[in-house]
Formats: sequence, C-alpha cells, structure tokens
Amino acid sequence: MKAIIYNTRPNDHRIKFYLPPEAKQWRVRIKAIPGRFYHHQQKLWSVMNTKDNVVLLKQIFGVSYQEQNLAKTTAIPKIELSEPIKNELTRVQEKIILKGYSDNTWKAYRGALTYFFKYFECRKLLDVTKPEIESYVAKWIVKYKISETKQNTIINAIKFYYEQVLEQPRAHYNIQRPKKSQTLPGVLSMEEVKAILKQPKNIKHQAILFTIYSAGLRLGEVLNLRLEDVRSGPGYLFIKGGKGKKDRRTILSNHLLKILRQYYVKNKPSYWLFEGQTGGKYSASSVQSIFRKAVKAANVNPWATVHTLRHSFATHLLQQGINLRYIQGLLGHASSKTTEIYTHLQKVDNSVIKSPLDIMMESCNLANT
Repeated sequence: MKAIIYNTRPNDHRIKFYLPPEAKQWRVRIKAIPGRFYHHQQKLWSVMNTKDNVVLLKQIFGVSYQEQNLAKTTAIPKIELSEPIKNELTRVQEKIILKGYSDNTWKAYRGALTYFFKYFECRKLLDVTKPEIESYVAKWIVKYKISETKQNTIINAIKFYYEQVLEQPRAHYNIQRPKKSQTLPGVLSMEEVKAILKQPKNIKHQAILFTIYSAGLRLGEVLNLRLEDVRSGPGYLFIKGGKGKKDRRTILSNHLLKILRQYYVKNKPSYWLFEGQTGGKYSASSVQSIFRKAVKAANVNPWATVHTLRHSFATHLLQQGINLRYIQGLLGHASSKTTEIYTHLQKVDNSVIKSPLDIMMESCNLANT
C-alpha cells in the first residue's frame, strides 16, 4: 500500500496526493488537517502548500509513498482569424445584441465559436452533421480535458449559431450533453463567515463583503448597485437588472446600513455604491482579491469564493426556518428547483433532525423486547 505525493510547482497553492482505498488510518489523519479537500473528478486529496504540511504528509505516510509529476493537460493553441471567420463572428455578435444577451455571453460564445469555425473552415457549415459536431466536442473533452461547464458552453454556442444565426430547426441540432453532476455548492458556517467579514480594515472592503453576504448577492449585482438602490426608508436593497435582466428586492440589514453610512461619509461615492479610485464601477477582480485575502487571514476553507457567501446566506436563512419561497425571491431564482438545492446543505445532526428510531423507542418498549 503506497500513497502518491504529486510534485508542486513554485506557484502552486495546493499539494495533491493519492490515497489507496484501503488506507483508512491515513484517511482519518488527513481529514484532521485544516483546509484538506477531496477532488472527486481526479480522485485526489489536497492540502495547502506549506512546509509544515509537506513534513506532516511524509510523517503520515512514512516510507510508504512515492513522488510523481501530475500529468499535464494540452494547452489550447492560439489561432489566427481569417476574414470568413471574422465575418461569421460579427453575425453572431449582431444576433446576440439584438436578443439582448449579456457581454459575458458574447465573450463565451465568441471563444467557443472561434475554434469551431476554424475546425470546419474548409467546410460549408450547413453541411456539418450532428455526429460531426458531437465528434468535435468529444475531441475537446479528450484532448484538452475541458470541464462539463466548458462542454456545455461550446454546445450552447454551436446551437445558438445554427438555430439563431443560420435559422436551422432546433431539433436538428439536439447535441448530446454531459450528464449533469449532482454537486452541492460550498457553504461556510456562520462562525467562518464572521471570521472572514472581520478581516478587512478598509471600510470600503468591509462594506462590500458585508453587502454580499447580508443580502445574498451575486458578484455582478454588488458591483451594479447604485446609491439610489439602498432604500433605507422602506428597508430593502433594490437589485436592478439581476441575472436574466430581472429586478428584485432583497434584505437591507440594519447592521449593514450602519456600515454603509460610515463608508459613505469617508468615501463619498457619486453614483455607483462602490466605485473605483478613478470613478466608475469597482472591478470584479478587486472584490475577489479582497475576499481571497480575508479567507487566508481567517484561515477558513481556502476553496471558498465570493459566490460562497451567497450560498451561505441562503443556507443560513433556511436553517432559521425561513420559507423556501421567500428565499427564492431574495435570491432572484426563476425556478424553485434552483433554490431547493439548499435543503441538502442544512446541518444534519441530532439537534436538528430526530431519527424515527428514537421516536419509535420513546413511544414503546421495543428496546426491552
């Protein structure tokens, strides 16, 4: 029985390693390491890349391990765009603008279709068959090890081109999609969220993180908040043009309102609630940097992202007994099925859910029969 520790590169934040299925004692000790994580798709474990963790892993495995390099994925090459490809991309962009899709959708579709057009550059695209398209997607999966999300983006872009730009029948391009993973979003405990929120010393940084968690906002939504969206009188935040271009109202915490007033007095934003140093909206990368620094300083789950605060907001409301329909409205979910995933994230222990066996034993004397 041998473990495998994969060699790290200078900029790697994690040490990945493999545990054999029968290594139960090792697994128990690994689970006690703060920040450990199991990568289901790779079947590998990882811990933060520190000198102490390197020493600890070698102590746990003793002489029963070997070191290896992780297999490298093939880099996606850059390509030159011919005039015909540029023309087709322009047609796609025009259709996206007419349909009112977001800039992010255009960027994702442009990237996916650029390679698709290049691959079939010597063909008439109307002659490309569904099996050929599926074969093309399969090559991306095998060669570049793309994720299910990337796979779906490629399929969505191709379908949009054929159905919306070339106006082909929808059923004709019903391309095979990957089986949807039944994964659960990451969630932080209230104690972990509190530890993160107390890290920033800058009042603007504090206000941003408090706003995201207290109202359950997406990153783009907090960046798009205007001063007028803080409705302190009636007591709510107005979300203008959230995902799907839907307006909604969400909670305005009294504690957040105090922080926002302190922030306003010091920073005097003119239009956007959170503005950059030279005016205009605050950048997404700046918010992500603020959050990463806070997570590191708080020494909590290093895999948490800004969006984890939104997941945590929803789960904590559910744990308070708030009706799922209210949570759906606060989050801006079009379907209740999207919100229902948070029911799987609630803490499960004897103080929350009672086993039917305990109820049965309390109501009769089966234990003595």
